[in-house]
Amino acid sequence: MPKAYDHWKVLPHLGLEAVADNLWRLQGSLEGMGLKRVMTVARRADGDLVVHNPIAVDDSTREQLEALGPVAYLVVPNGYHRLDTPAFKQRYPDARVVCPPAARKKVEEVVPVDLTYPDVPPDGSVSFDDVAGVGGLEGVMRVRSSDGVTLVFNDLLFNQPHGHGLTGFIFKHITDSTGGPRVSRVVRWFVMKDRAAFKRELERFADTPALRRVIVSHHRMIDDDAARVLREVAAKL
Repeated sequence: MPKAYDHWKVLPHLGLEAVADNLWRLQGSLEGMGLKRVMTVARRADGDLVVHNPIAVDDSTREQLEALGPVAYLVVPNGYHRLDTPAFKQRYPDARVVCPPAARKKVEEVVPVDLTYPDVPPDGSVSFDDVAGVGGLEGVMRVRSSDGVTLVFNDLLFNQPHGHGLTGFIFKHITDSTGGPRVSRVVRWFVMKDRAAFKRELERFADTPALRRVIVSHHRMIDDDAARVLREVAAKL
């Protein structure tokens, strides 16, 4: 994992994609890796923006972001997805840094944490779920929009196509993180504490009323029968 940037370092990225009336998504690159990363932006009912997995963007995209509302929360979804958060905090000093409870120590190596998921002020549009079975290392952001509910996962769920070369080989055969929606071998070995509890959580998320889609922090969004996909992933654990 590269060291967190202490300046606004823009790597290649796509545009800010409107997903719902209060939800946007952006896919970007990482240096020296074929792995794509995803930033999710949600607007709370009070108008404040929640930036999940922040990615430094070019000036045009940054202006688009700021036009959506004030950047009020910077969500670091685990102890390793912190690459651009220090630079975001410098640019938006009033934004509060948020992370899962057990990730706080790791995140605070690069940026002070203001809130953990249970402490985020309640809101009708954006909230955070604890996930049993992973020891507080990650959670799920829940976004309620006019077209339904979106669940924003991080590394607990991958939806990455097979790649090429050495990196593609590692992702496919070593980490088991490519080839469609799945829980990677890295999560199963190093994050999951209770397999049965985590499986029940995936099934619980699948039963979310009005579930419309699932966004993950690497590669593709799941927007075709997300409930079925979550149940299939749970069944394979």
